[in-house]
Formats: sequence, C-alpha cells, structure tokens
Amino acid sequence: MHILNFSPAYSIYTIPATPHKHRGPHKQQGMASLAGRSSTRHSKIPEFLVAPIGQPMPAVGLGTASHPFVEEEARAAVLTALELGYRHIDTAALYASERVVGEAMAEAVRCGIVASREDLFVTSKVWCTQCHPQLVLPSLKESLQNLQMEYVDLYLIHWPMAVKPSKPHFPMKREDIVPMDLRGVWQAMEECHQLGLAKMIGVSNFTTKKLQELLAIAKIPPAVNQVELNPTWQQKKLIEFCKDRSIQVAAYSPLGGQRIPKMNPVRQSDVLGEIGRARGKSAAQISLRWIYEQGTNMVVKSLKREGLKENIEIFDWELSDGDRLKIGQIPQRKLITVQNLLCPEGISSVDISDVDVLEM
Repeated sequence: MHILNFSPAYSIYTIPATPHKHRGPHKQQGMASLAGRSSTRHSKIPEFLVAPIGQPMPAVGLGTASHPFVEEEARAAVLTALELGYRHIDTAALYASERVVGEAMAEAVRCGIVASREDLFVTSKVWCTQCHPQLVLPSLKESLQNLQMEYVDLYLIHWPMAVKPSKPHFPMKREDIVPMDLRGVWQAMEECHQLGLAKMIGVSNFTTKKLQELLAIAKIPPAVNQVELNPTWQQKKLIEFCKDRSIQVAAYSPLGGQRIPKMNPVRQSDVLGEIGRARGKSAAQISLRWIYEQGTNMVVKSLKREGLKENIEIFDWELSDGDRLKIGQIPQRKLITVQNLLCPEGISSVDISDVDVLEM
C-alpha cells in the first residue's frame, strides 16, 4: 500500500529560523502559503514556520503514544483527527503506532479526506536503544517502511540517552545504559536529512545543557525540541533559551499526561478551571491556548471525536493579561522523568543526572 507519490525533500538548512510569532490563524496561514503550501490547507489549525525556509508546522498535532496500545482505537483516532482538520500526526519507534498511522493516512488520502501526502506533517523519533551512530539511519528506514512513506517531516532523538542495542522497549534496565556518542548520533541524524529521508531533524527531552552540547558540534542545528510543557510545567528557561537560538519548542503532555489520571494537574487545576468557567471553556482548552500563546507547537492525545474537536477550538479567542498572570503563578511540577523509563532495580554505570535537570 502506498500513499501516492512524494516530492523531494527540502534543501539542507544550516541554521534554524526564528519561529513565526503571529498569534492569529489567518496571518500564520498566509505565511504558510508563501512557503508554497495551499492557503486552504487545514484552515482551522494555524502553523508556525520552522527552519530558514519557513517549513510550516501545525500548531496542534495528534499524539499516538498509548500504553497499552490498541490498534483500532489509534486508527480511528487518526482518521477522525484528519477528518476534523488535523494534519500533524506524532509517532515514534517506541509507540508501535507507526504502521497504524501510515495505514490510516493512506486511507485518508484514498477517501479524499486529505488531498495528498504533501498536506500531511509526520513526526517520528529514534529510541534510546537505537541512539548509536550506526543504528540511526536503519531505524529511520524501518520507521518509513512502517509508515509506508518516503520521508518524515520531522525526525527526533527521543531522549538524550543511549541503551544497549535492542528492539525499542521500556522500562529499560539501568545496567544497559551506555555512554551516548552525541556527535556520532547527530551526524547520523544529519545524514538522514541530507538523504531526504527527514525534512527536518530535532530532539526531544533535551535540557538547555544538552542543547548547548549539541549546538557546539552540530553542522545542522536542531529545528525542534519536543518537551513536557503545560501550565503546571512551564519550562520558561528552556523556552527562552530555544527562542534565542531559533529552535522551535513543541509541547507534549499539554494536558498533564496520563501517568496519574485520578489527579491530573492540568484538568483538575483550580486556576485553569476558574479561568475556563469565566470564559465558557474547559480547563484543557485554557491550557492549550496558553501553550499556543507561548509560540509553541503541541501534540495532544485524544481518542474521542469530542475531545479531538475541543482541542482545536482554541484559535478564535485569547487569554487576558489577568489570566496569564494567574497561570504564571501556578505551582510547578515535572511529571515525566528519565526514571519513568527505567526499571526500579539495578545500577547504571553511566551518570544520567543531567538528563533530568529541573529547569524552572
């Protein structure tokens, strides 16, 4: 099964562009059309311009990480999201969702929900077990085979950590952690771009320290850093650092994640709930709108049509200065740490403390 034909990847970039700062969806779409995209392309969802050529990246995408992973639920969610106007689908080697994502996108093209592959934005990621210079390119090729695509729009290093080669899995054994050859791994990422297999390359879960290490050796700087980000973990220092270096920040867990569903810090936030009630919006919508106003992309997971629809109804209104001030005072708590990825027992011979530095 193939998704039509594919156009060549964009030419190599040398420095990432400043993220597009317009807040209004119409202005962002206008800029996207200047970059060679149709002005009617998913009109509900604005885009930020990433990299010097200004590649459009939708402000909201659908996340497909789920444990346990249920294929039919994921396929239905992707098709529903595309029908509603989503065009960015976020996947990864670890999620086991790449094949389902590819099949759903192929079906959407066949059925006319989406005109062509060129109207889609696909992100995938290389897992820690493949974060070795000789395994990055083969891992991307395997992802592309699963996706039934000739390229991804964005390819990310999932975590700044390497584990002994094996199939992507978690939790991982602490004793399997090995020193990461960041230079070699990033050179392999650059090769993925140069071969046209990834239009943009970037990272995920990188702190400012890890980004500094990478920028010191990169010929092609990372275009995107995808990190945990929401009103209860605002990442102000990291956002400012990335903005100064023209790295686009993308948020995962924008609604607080699913690790502690009975006490979700975003959905159950008194501050966000109060602001939402005053505006006739949900706490989730207040969170997503706040993230959007930071100039940040986001990937948000929902399996139900109502949730998928609600998550993109955030572009025709704004928060007030008072709202932003209240949100800025919310107590901060990071939920996703490298410890979540590891078996509790065992000892690592590699110091990974700098992977989980808490940057306020």
